[in-house]
Amino acid sequence: MSPSRGRRLGAFVFLSPGLTYLVVLLLVPLVLVLSYTLFQRGRFGGVVYEVTGENFSRLLDPLYLGVVGTSLKIAGLTTLIALLLGYPTAYLIARLPPKWKTVALVAVVLPFWTNFIIRVYAWIILLSGPGLLNSGLTALGLGPYELLYNQGAIVLGLLYSYLPLMVLPLYSAIERLDPQLWEASANLGASGFTTFRKVTLPMTVPGVLTGCLFVFVPSFGNFVVPEILGGGKSIMVGNLIRTEFLKARDWPFGSTLALALVAVLVVLLIAQSWAARRG
Repeated sequence: MSPSRGRRLGAFVFLSPGLTYLVVLLLVPLVLVLSYTLFQRGRFGGVVYEVTGENFSRLLDPLYLGVVGTSLKIAGLTTLIALLLGYPTAYLIARLPPKWKTVALVAVVLPFWTNFIIRVYAWIILLSGPGLLNSGLTALGLGPYELLYNQGAIVLGLLYSYLPLMVLPLYSAIERLDPQLWEASANLGASGFTTFRKVTLPMTVPGVLTGCLFVFVPSFGNFVVPEILGGGKSIMVGNLIRTEFLKARDWPFGSTLALALVAVLVVLLIAQSWAARRG
């Protein structure tokens, strides 16, 4: 066997588990979803294999466009707040002494060690009428408030769930910066804010874009947090897809919604890649 053929064979052996995983669990389901979008719903659910374009025209219904708008608003607000909180956090962690960086990073990812559903349900205890937050506000003469089953509770739940996904890429981007750049900026008379605005922020744009993508994508398609903390009052795209598949049993239109969601995410990935290259 020639050396080049042996290298190709070795590469195939090492890549085959990952390729098999992608084909079986990603490519095949995506092809099924794509094929279902072309067919009709049966009278009692399921799929009738008669080609139609009605599923795509239904996407333009104002009802569904409103759901998309609500999802964009909630996911965008969550991403913005995560960026405003995550950047200072990542910056402070990156400037810590080496022995404390590991401790701080473990504290950031610590919530991921607990089941996602349990973490979401814990917020019901905190935000409910007799919960800890309302009890504290009442003691201060500021409450009680309706903190649960609204869009604010959804944003809070999504923010708590995905904030670490913003902090970690930002920390990685800031950590890679050469400290001599900050020293040179200071020696040239720049203030701390000017150094941040003209040196730190521009050079960490790829981390900002990656963190925003990591937060926006799961927030946009999430259905657990709106169902539990929103009480089902604010329907997002994820809730709509789940309803079409499991309750309405309209698999063709559910597949069309899922395909539209995938298309939006692909566009975001392309935009993030383009912006990172330009940056």
